[in-house]
Amino acid sequence: MTSALFSPITLRGLTLPNRLVVSPMCQYNSTDGTANDWHLMHLGQFSLGGSGALVMTESTHVNKVGRITPKCATMDTDENEAAMKRVIDFCRQYGVAKQGLQLGHAGRKGSTLPPALGGKPLTAEQGAWETVAPSALPYDEGWHTPRALTVDEIRQITADFVGSVKRAERIGYDVVEMHAGHGYLIHQFLSPLSNTRTDQYGGSLENRMRFALETFAAMRAAWPADKPMGVRVSATDWVEGGWSAEDTVVLARELKALGCDYIDASTAALDPRQKIPLSAGYQVPFAEQIRREVEIPTMAVGLIGTAAQAEDIIASGKADFVVMARGAMWDPRFAWHAAEELGGEAQYAPRTMPCHPSMRPWLFPNRQKAN
Repeated sequence: MTSALFSPITLRGLTLPNRLVVSPMCQYNSTDGTANDWHLMHLGQFSLGGSGALVMTESTHVNKVGRITPKCATMDTDENEAAMKRVIDFCRQYGVAKQGLQLGHAGRKGSTLPPALGGKPLTAEQGAWETVAPSALPYDEGWHTPRALTVDEIRQITADFVGSVKRAERIGYDVVEMHAGHGYLIHQFLSPLSNTRTDQYGGSLENRMRFALETFAAMRAAWPADKPMGVRVSATDWVEGGWSAEDTVVLARELKALGCDYIDASTAALDPRQKIPLSAGYQVPFAEQIRREVEIPTMAVGLIGTAAQAEDIIASGKADFVVMARGAMWDPRFAWHAAEELGGEAQYAPRTMPCHPSMRPWLFPNRQKAN
């Protein structure tokens, strides 16, 4: 039996041996934006091959104002860069997975407590900072009202993304991903629910996409030509009158023309009025639509938890990658277990080879029969 999930795929100069990706997961555990031993443990465990072929570092913010919380990671100082390089060097020394970095800016959803502490906006006593956005519209009642960005400030944020990309290259990342979803700054520019500007960055779909496209183009120009760069989107706001799947297809076409190598298709998180029809794999149809209509590789994410489900997504052409967050946390050896179930071959870091099924044939009779 040949497993589609465990078939190789190539993006530019990067070939991955399987289609499993560890999703970027905010850890809310940085110190002044800088990674520490927690990140070494968190990313290191996923890098041994048991979780997939590509491990994405949490959404890392391009400046301090762009943080979600005071405990979020940033990539705008030499200290940030050196600390994360230590982590990624460790992952490379002991692991086999490739490493990716997601870069973002929280916009109006910044200056909050970590989710474990309630996730509410910070008070002045708690160290609140001024948030920024395309328009002076708060995320919800009781949230900070952001300051609308000037055109010069918009261009400076694009420059901040570029600066973080250059740091990612020095660290040695294999992939960079621009975060344009989940209600954060770039998504705020895209959606008419959060962008009421009347200048060249607001109004028409073309204008609302301008910041995303300008920023991606600048990032792509700063990133090595042989390394892939992708974009995470929220394919729909799940709110009437908001950003839609059809808008996402238009954006994806424009991104592809600028050199985007994949679209990571998530949804929602821009507006608390969202109504999400949660079910297993509920976001997969968006990855499938983008893949079909734009002819660009896509990543599927959201309530994917079994080997059979992941295999079907790839084998039936719904997406090119399966991205797992909670599933990877629950089972950091999902790839190893799925490979045995599907008849595929997963990666094993050298120091994990003693547990490889070939070393314990009495526990894996089906493998022996297949051989």
